[in-house]
Amino acid sequence: MTDVTDMTVPAVSDLRVRRNLVVLILAQALLGAQMPMIFTIAGLAGQALSPNPCWATLPITMIVLGSMLSSTPVSALMQRHGRRAGFWLGTAGGATGAIVSAAGLYTSSFLLFLAGSLLTGLYMSAQGFYRFAAADTASADFRPKAISWVMAGGLASALIGPQLVKYTADALVVGYLGTYVAVVALNLLGAFLFLGLDIPKPPKPIEGVANGRSRREMLRDPVIVVAIICAMVSYALMNLVMTSTPLAVVGCGYGTDRAADVVSAHVLAMFVPSFFTGHLIARFGVKPIIGTGLFILAAAGAIALSGVEISQFFLALILLGIGWNFGFIGATTLLTTAHSVEEKGRLQGLNDLLVFGGVTVASLSSGALMNCSGAGVIAGWQAVNIAMVPFLVLAGGSLIWLAMRPRLI
Repeated sequence: MTDVTDMTVPAVSDLRVRRNLVVLILAQALLGAQMPMIFTIAGLAGQALSPNPCWATLPITMIVLGSMLSSTPVSALMQRHGRRAGFWLGTAGGATGAIVSAAGLYTSSFLLFLAGSLLTGLYMSAQGFYRFAAADTASADFRPKAISWVMAGGLASALIGPQLVKYTADALVVGYLGTYVAVVALNLLGAFLFLGLDIPKPPKPIEGVANGRSRREMLRDPVIVVAIICAMVSYALMNLVMTSTPLAVVGCGYGTDRAADVVSAHVLAMFVPSFFTGHLIARFGVKPIIGTGLFILAAAGAIALSGVEISQFFLALILLGIGWNFGFIGATTLLTTAHSVEEKGRLQGLNDLLVFGGVTVASLSSGALMNCSGAGVIAGWQAVNIAMVPFLVLAGGSLIWLAMRPRLI
C-alpha cells in the first residue's frame, strides 16, 4: 500500500484506509446495483405509463433531477455530520423512492411513478460521494487509485443489477413491480455496510479563521472550471445515450432481455477500467486520461451512427462506458487537486449540482430526441448520438485550453 502519511485530514492508520475502501467498494457493488436496474426499466415503464411517448424517459430525468437538487444539501450534511449520515440518508431515499415507484406501477399512476423517481435521486446523489469519501483518508499519491478502486466496485453492480432485472421484471402480475421490490431490499441490506465506515468528521469552522474560498471565487479557478466541464460532459453524454438505449434496442425488435444484456455490458465497461485508471493517471497525468476519455466517447457515437445491429449496440455502449470512466474519474481526480479541506464540502456539492444539472438536461432530452425527433426508432437513435458532438467539442476545447496555460497541474 502506498504511504498514507500525507492526508487531507488528520493522519490515519493504513488499516483505516483499507477498511474504508472495502466498505465503499461493497457499497458501490451492492447498493450501486439499483442504478442499472432502474435505468434499464424506468424508460420502458415510463413509456407504458406516460400519456405521451415523448415523456418516456421523464422518470429517469426525475431521478437525475432529484440527485441534482439534493447534492448540495447532502454534501452540507456530510460536512457537518460525516459521510455515514449522508450515505444512510441515501439508502433511505433509495428505499422510499422504490416503494413510491412500485405504488405508481401498481396503480398505473404516471405522476406517482415520477414522484418515486424523484426520491430515488437522493440515493443517486449520495452514491456520487462514494468516490470523494475514498479520497478522504488517502494520501495525495494514493488518492487516484482509491477513487478508481471504489469506482471499480461498480463492476459487481453491473453484473448484479441487470441479472436481477431478468429475474424480477416479470416476477409479479404488474410488469416491473418485482424489480422495485428488489431495490427496496438492496437498500435495506446495504445500509448496514456503513456501520463499518470510519472517516473522521471534517473539522468545525473556527470563528475568525478563514474558511476557504466562496463558490464564486472557486469558479474563477481554471482547474476547477475545466474539471467540472469535463465531468459534466462525460456524465451527461453517457446518460444521454444510455437512457435511450433500452428504447432503441427494444424498438429495433431485440427484446427486453437483450436490452438488459446491452446495459450490463455498458455498465461493466464503465467500471472494469477502474482497476487501472488510477495507475494510468499516476503514470501519464490526469489531463491526457481525460482527453482519451472524450475521444472514446466520440468513437462510441460514431459506432452508434453506423447501424443498429445488436453487435453495434454492444460495441457503442461498451465504448461509451470506457469513455465515461476515463473522463469522469479523471475529472474527479483533477477536482481533488484544486481545493482545501475547508472548501471540500462546498466544492463537491457545487460540482455535483452542476454535473447532475447537465445530466438532468441530457436525460430529458434523450426521450424527446429518441421518440419525437424523427420518423422512427432509427432516426431517433441517430439524433441522440449526433447531439453528442457540440458538447465533446466544448469539453475537448476547455481541456486543451487548460493544458496550454503556463500553470500546469
